Amino acid sequence: MPTWMQAGLWGLLGGGALVLGALVAWFLRVPQVVIASVMAFGSGVLISAVAFDLMAEAADTGGLPATAVGFVGGALAYLAANSALARRGARHRKRSGTNPTETMPSEDQASGSGAAIAIGALLDGVPESVVLGMGLLSGGTVSASVLAAVFISNVPEGLSSAAGMKRSGRSARYVFGVWLGIAVISGLSALIGYAALGGAPPELVAVITAVAAGAILTMIADTMIPEAFEKTNLWTGVIATLGFLVAFAIERAR
Repeated sequence: MPTWMQAGLWGLLGGGALVLGALVAWFLRVPQVVIASVMAFGSGVLISAVAFDLMAEAADTGGLPATAVGFVGGALAYLAANSALARRGARHRKRSGTNPTETMPSEDQASGSGAAIAIGALLDGVPESVVLGMGLLSGGTVSASVLAAVFISNVPEGLSSAAGMKRSGRSARYVFGVWLGIAVISGLSALIGYAALGGAPPELVAVITAVAAGAILTMIADTMIPEAFEKTNLWTGVIATLGFLVAFAIERAR
């Protein structure tokens, strides 16, 4: 199978975890503490992948100054996009709770919020998918730790967001249309990440990797950990630590 096709399929697998989470949320009533616990665990897994896979590789390839610029640039880009979407009703797109001040608004409550939530979910998922595709550039095989991080973090994201969408009155067509669409775009993002950068200088690949890492870490701090803390409280750090340890063990076992 061509490597570019492998990149697309790995990205589709990572994005498919969102659909899996949405299916669970739509047909089963999952306790919010369970959702929050998996979200905290996934946060730890992603933090490990950012540190040991993305940033370490970017710094080794492109040097610390270029990596630092890309990393901060990715964080600021995510912040700007997330702030714009928050004003359109996507601030609590990962929330599934019943607190009216911290749930997704319905379309009647905030016109255009449905599109903002969908775009926000896409904003969260694209950097991860691009990284999966770019990971094939160096060794021809996807990083097991990065793939595990993306998949484990996407399941609770899809679960929590879909539960919130259902609670706000959005239809099954909308919910599954969003997640299936994002899964497909995730696959395309991974494919494009591989194809577009196949002949790029290692320094450019390093900078783009750092940009994605900065966006992912900002997403974790801005959306995933706050969602997890809502229900797991003081256990959030311990659960995230366990997720970090699991991902670190996978990375070391390669």
